[in-house]
Amino acid sequence: MKSLFNKVSLASDHAGFNLKERIKKFLIKKKIKVIDLGPKNNSSVDYPDYAKKVARNVSSKKSNMGILVCGSGTGMAMSANKFKKIRAALCYNKASTRLSRQHNNANIMALGARLTKKSDAIKLVNVFLNTKFEGGRHLRRINKV
Repeated sequence: MKSLFNKVSLASDHAGFNLKERIKKFLIKKKIKVIDLGPKNNSSVDYPDYAKKVARNVSSKKSNMGILVCGSGTGMAMSANKFKKIRAALCYNKASTRLSRQHNNANIMALGARLTKKSDAIKLVNVFLNTKFEGGRHLRRINKV
């Protein structure tokens, strides 16, 4: 199945580094262009710095969507949502991931590396990449945000 997105900005903090690297390999295998915004290793970093990089890339359309990974996913989502045009969703199972796209037109997904199995995380990324926004009444609601 061809993804709805062809260019993804990707970043993590130290807790999410290993999962970020696995996601990057998965995306490359699917022939999706990856903009890896760091970090380059699992040394301690501050998650808001990396959320900002991805949010700026997505809001300026340098990429179609973003993926952020930290320990819980919550800090990344909260940080990214401070930026205009960003709808970052904490994705913790298939239903939350699918609905974040169908109803909220999320353009960044946040994952918790300490709370999500690596194999499940890859499945969630795939759901996010392949779920269309339904529009209609959901667009009206998004416009109110």
